[in-house]
Amino acid sequence: MTELSRSARLLKATQEKLDRFDRIRGKEVKPEEFWDLVVITAVDEDQRSAYEVQIREKCDRKELPIGISYHVFADPPGYKIGNGGSTLHSLQLLSDEYGEKLSRFRIILIHAGGFSQRLPNSSALGKIFTALPFGEPLYQMLELKLAMYVDFPSHMKPGVLVTCADDIELYSASDRIVFDKPGFTALAHPSPLSIGTTHGVFVLEPAEDSHIQDVEYRTCFQFLHKPSIERMRKSGVVCKKAGEEFVYTDSTYYVDYGSALTLLSLFRDIRPLRCEIDAYGDFLQGLGPGATVEYTNDTANVTKTESSLVGIRRKIFHCLKGTPLNVILLNESKFYHLGTTEEYLFHFTVDPCLRAELGILPAAFSVCQLEASEEHTACVMHSVLHPCASVSAGTVVEYSRLEAKVTVGTRAIVSGCWIGAELSVPSETLMHSLSTTLDGKTVFVTVAFGIRDDLKEKVSGPADVNKLELFGATLKECVSRWALCSEDVRFSGDVCNLWNCCLFPVCKDMKSSFAATLEMVWAARGKRKVTLPRSTRLSLQEILQNKDLEQMLGFRKELYEEILANK
Repeated sequence: MTELSRSARLLKATQEKLDRFDRIRGKEVKPEEFWDLVVITAVDEDQRSAYEVQIREKCDRKELPIGISYHVFADPPGYKIGNGGSTLHSLQLLSDEYGEKLSRFRIILIHAGGFSQRLPNSSALGKIFTALPFGEPLYQMLELKLAMYVDFPSHMKPGVLVTCADDIELYSASDRIVFDKPGFTALAHPSPLSIGTTHGVFVLEPAEDSHIQDVEYRTCFQFLHKPSIERMRKSGVVCKKAGEEFVYTDSTYYVDYGSALTLLSLFRDIRPLRCEIDAYGDFLQGLGPGATVEYTNDTANVTKTESSLVGIRRKIFHCLKGTPLNVILLNESKFYHLGTTEEYLFHFTVDPCLRAELGILPAAFSVCQLEASEEHTACVMHSVLHPCASVSAGTVVEYSRLEAKVTVGTRAIVSGCWIGAELSVPSETLMHSLSTTLDGKTVFVTVAFGIRDDLKEKVSGPADVNKLELFGATLKECVSRWALCSEDVRFSGDVCNLWNCCLFPVCKDMKSSFAATLEMVWAARGKRKVTLPRSTRLSLQEILQNKDLEQMLGFRKELYEEILANK
């Protein structure tokens, strides 16, 4: 099958799922017609509140099915517990609320915690609410997740489907995907070996039938978490089709009710958690007859290694040992990750595959007039653009207002901004306006970073700011170009990185906020001279701590109403 015909099949299957989901949006769903419970995890109570507000608004606008329960569960305060810890914590909260009723429920659990430091425009309102360039009103990741799995509940025994908020799985044979086996059942996608090094890879038991079908049910001998290419080859997981090597990688998995009870029992034994547990690496590596305890000592992929980690992992291994890992091979499927700025820009503006398979539009739910040259290379979502505004190739504009003669350079991200007339945004720049509360008042701050900047890279202290890079220069060079000195740079919190660096000026309104930060960007890139006023400057971390959710959603609502009025 050619890539073109595969994309056509995926587009047809995807559109059928979207149509089925559209038919139940805003309507009361019947038992077994949809999920009994939709559960979303959040990193803390503040994020939980923000998610709940947005879900209520979606239900009010009839963008989600109604008549079911939507839950948002925050991780407990204190230690970072990872998505595995969030899974266990959520199961406990569900058990506390529903008890024996859980034995009848089909539940989807979407991991959406975290601050989206690799895609900062999703940090304030959450990556599960990341905008997607299609649908009226605009789809977000939450709707797409529910649409892509719209057929699963009717083909699923009671249990929990575990998935993440920043990936997209497209597949063509939903009517043949059944979750009815005990233990864990994982979806598997053919992927290049390079993808296997950053995901989970399945070591499959030999197949009885060598003929490859669209959907195959297999059992897994062993699960490898982020293996090297050398280990993949040694483990015999490398397959070939039409001369191309590939492996089967993970995405979403199902846990039957009996195994969910096993996890609950485990959690009651190991809580309170004081270490980071991975819902894939730590759960799935303990499954299948080939699982060994050795993986529990590997801490290479852990953000922060706590002393209790290895011991907790071993308890998980011994608790789950012997539990089957079933695998559903989706041979005609695609897996897309949207967790970084580079991935986000590529898939929304460059990648012809996702554009064809998902029906991506150059301008979705917006008021704008793109030039013919922009229509296939730019992406505008839920925005109002003056007819004389210009958006360059490879750029995404979302939830923004652009006035006359505004120009946006190539490979840029503009999010939640109000850009005044005749301003020009440089290429390779992310600019995101937020509202926050300072001294009891709502103020506005626009943050800006280079597309390739690493917001998580940390240095030992303020004296090492020259080791941090911003807009292709060292932070020390940027500070000099702003007519500041190193002593003027402070960091919020204990970590010294761009996420915590207090750079961005506080302003009284959105337009002046954007203009002030834009001047900093041009100066940092060595194009202009600027002397920054000695005003309050905040870090993205500080802004999020006191974000004014009502104001940000209010701006989106104003755009929403104007877009509807212009339809």
